[in-house]
Amino acid sequence: MTTDIRRLRRTLLHLVLAVIAALYLSPLVYMFVTSFKTREAAGSTEPQWIPDPISLDAYRQLLGSADSPIMTWFLNSLAAATGHAALVLVTAAPAAYALARLRFRGRSTIFATVVATLFVPPVVLLIPNFLIVNEFAWVDSLPAVIVPAAAGAFGVFFLRQFFITLPGELEEAAELDGCNRWQIFTTIALPLARPALATLFLLSFLTNWNDFLWPIFVLLSPESLTLPAGLGNFQSANSIRYDLLMAGAVIASIPVILIYLVAQRWVIEGISRSGLKG
Repeated sequence: MTTDIRRLRRTLLHLVLAVIAALYLSPLVYMFVTSFKTREAAGSTEPQWIPDPISLDAYRQLLGSADSPIMTWFLNSLAAATGHAALVLVTAAPAAYALARLRFRGRSTIFATVVATLFVPPVVLLIPNFLIVNEFAWVDSLPAVIVPAAAGAFGVFFLRQFFITLPGELEEAAELDGCNRWQIFTTIALPLARPALATLFLLSFLTNWNDFLWPIFVLLSPESLTLPAGLGNFQSANSIRYDLLMAGAVIASIPVILIYLVAQRWVIEGISRSGLKG
């Protein structure tokens, strides 16, 4: 009887999870399906989950349009998001390790100050960041969307939570073997932090990839736009072409889905371990 009850509970749990998954996935599936519809079918008020006929006109028009260089926007976004995520790791990892494992005067105050910046609305920093970017002559170039937010507080906070969980015995053993702090950081802490680093890379990549406000603020020419900013302009010009809009959304979602599928094991492990200890 106990075994039957457990099986029933497991079956109900799986059923509930399947329903929740279907609710979350249905907009993505409908977006994908709509991108293969004809212009008339995409604009129809009647839901159609299977396109009939299947049409590639939206992708042909989208990829072949000289006025909307979507592949250029795609490559700009890919370069910006990858560069930004890598720079976040470079800046956040040493700071997080120092705040987690080193003992020095003012450490708690510094960490509290870093965490306090998380409560500052990003829109407040638009003008100061623009003035800084303008001084470096980065306006209308990719460094303008890569560098400014790369030293954010979230990466430091996230990695610090992970570094705190590392056993101190590993560092003590390394010190007995003659390793200095930098060697301990690079040869012990960083390899063990790969799940957290992969998670932070993915989150930073996704944040930069989806950023809309800052790119339209600093990227002026159509060729310099990232994908969200370019698709925003494209949507304004084709507000009733739902097939084109959905095709653009599918193209924009491909890298994020692929990266998550590759890194999902590390992401789950990184999130679970980074929340163990404060």
